[in-house]
Amino acid sequence: MSDRRLQVFYAVGKVLSFTKAAEALHMTQPAVTFQVRQLEDHFKARLFDRTHNRISMTDAGQVVFGYAERIFELYDELEHAVGELTGDVSGHLVIGASTTLAEYVLPSLLGEFSRNFPDVTISLKVGNTDTVVAMVEDNSIDLGIVEAPVGSGNLVVEVCQQDELVVIVAPDHELAGNQAVSPEQLVDRIFVTREAGSGTRGVFHTYLADQGIEIDTLNSTLDLASPEAVKGAVEAGMGLSVVSRAIVGKELRLGTLKAIPLQPRLLRPFSFVRKKQKFRLPVMTELLDFARSYFEAKTGV
Repeated sequence: MSDRRLQVFYAVGKVLSFTKAAEALHMTQPAVTFQVRQLEDHFKARLFDRTHNRISMTDAGQVVFGYAERIFELYDELEHAVGELTGDVSGHLVIGASTTLAEYVLPSLLGEFSRNFPDVTISLKVGNTDTVVAMVEDNSIDLGIVEAPVGSGNLVVEVCQQDELVVIVAPDHELAGNQAVSPEQLVDRIFVTREAGSGTRGVFHTYLADQGIEIDTLNSTLDLASPEAVKGAVEAGMGLSVVSRAIVGKELRLGTLKAIPLQPRLLRPFSFVRKKQKFRLPVMTELLDFARSYFEAKTGV
């Protein structure tokens, strides 16, 4: 419904790249450039500065971008307000999830949701917890689902499930026969860990600090960016790790890893995160209600 020139300008402004905007819009780069120049002619103002193969928004561009964002939000409200009156549940949602959730928890949830609401399309962006929270804050996504506590006054945070973190080791590791592992038993062990910004890593470090354990006493040999990489390294005998119990079901069944609870136990929340002041789309309400019921059924609450 909205002005195509404004849509194209907004896409360029979000990524500050004509090439990336063209890819996202499935347009040629000259076509994107033409649309932006038409909008500049309309306003009689330059909207982007182009220097040394880089672009930035001018003051006029910043103003147009701010209004464009508000215009597109109002269009969304209009579409969904009419949809509510007609009982139609359709539309497009962009959600972001931290790696553990995206790979091990969400596929079955989103699969069931899609079967119940076939007219809703969902795009999923994956990143660590810090990345997902940043995407919610800058309106890159409608809803985030993360695996670590979030402290921001601009966001609504709703816990949807409790997750347990456990120590994982290879079957021949000296701790493999333990019924539980204390924080003190982890000191000086060789560790495989997730990258900085990972929710799992942050929660584990907070747990150790609460137990009076200095982070520096951990011997971390590898920082890896995915749960699969961490599991593979532990299976290969490169050290132990602390991960969500949700990600090791297959390995436990095959006997390639052992999972040992921490004592005291380490629990952390899986949480929905959304912008406090952002218009709540009806389709988002449907997804949130569906997810609450899904997690309640899984946990028996």
